[in-house]
Amino acid sequence: MKELVIRSNEAGQRFDKYLKKYLKKAPESFIYKMLRKKNIVLNKKKADGSERLEIGDRVKLFLSEDTIEKFSDDAVRTETLSLQFPKDGGVFFEPEILYEDSHVVFFNKPSGILSQKAVRTDVSMAEYVVLYLLKSGQINEEGLRAFRPSVCNRLDRNTTGIIAAGKTLSGLQELSELFRNRTLRKYYLCIVKGAVGEQAHVKGFIKKDRAANKVSILPEKEDEECMPIETEYIPVSYNRKTTLLKVHLITGRTHQIRAHLASLGHPVAGDYKYGDRRFNKEYKEKYQITAQLLHAYKLQMPKLSGALGGISEKTVTAKLPSVFWKVVEETAWEHGIQEAFGVLH
Repeated sequence: MKELVIRSNEAGQRFDKYLKKYLKKAPESFIYKMLRKKNIVLNKKKADGSERLEIGDRVKLFLSEDTIEKFSDDAVRTETLSLQFPKDGGVFFEPEILYEDSHVVFFNKPSGILSQKAVRTDVSMAEYVVLYLLKSGQINEEGLRAFRPSVCNRLDRNTTGIIAAGKTLSGLQELSELFRNRTLRKYYLCIVKGAVGEQAHVKGFIKKDRAANKVSILPEKEDEECMPIETEYIPVSYNRKTTLLKVHLITGRTHQIRAHLASLGHPVAGDYKYGDRRFNKEYKEKYQITAQLLHAYKLQMPKLSGALGGISEKTVTAKLPSVFWKVVEETAWEHGIQEAFGVLH
């Protein structure tokens, strides 16, 4: 027999969904049979699986240890993964925590790290979230069988800045919904080629070439694979060759900022997929940059309640990486110098 106590991480979900995660390899028929025969009970009572779990609920599995292990998914092995990610120059560090409460946590993601893994062997921010919570004692390996905390937004591998994650089921669901329905406001900073002197709100359509992992920006919808996009940008500082832009990402499609700005003649510095080769070479030689100067620096939250009440109407900001900051400091801006440092501070 095994007894499980429901924590905040698992609360809020249907009992049968919880069991299907905990006994991930078991057929559904087995789970419902065990419920009918009272080999699995909730709070010492027979259950049919439709019950909503609450913090403190007790689940008893009148099953052998061998059966439980047979049907359980492998737990995360903390000893096989490192909590440290590489920084420029080979120095290692842990991503900075920007905000944390009992339901959510926000990190400042470094360049070179995926938001979610592309192949099984990757270690991404999604794995880092789990490892951080394990090491801080906020979850345990047993609990991961029924609920796995994860990230709620994605940044490209070499884009830096804010990654948001749900620590509990309700936190993950509600925060993910905020990103889906665009009720929060997402702001980025980037350095682009050319002088951009005026604010603009631009629209278009984006089409993905999955084989090349690249997108195209189109003025009109050509087929059902084309998705509408909206990007708003505000020049913060600029000279004749370069502009520091603040970008309000409205729709948030794959590679949207990089591809959209490049299609307008203002590619992001250091972007080797959509950028300008000569422009990138100049920045690489002068500042040794190896990735795009694009940083997710601010999230503005709407009025919220429930699991997200702690971040209601808050603004989360992430400081610039050192190489980005160095470029800003050493660039001879001709317009908006004070505005630049006002935004960055």
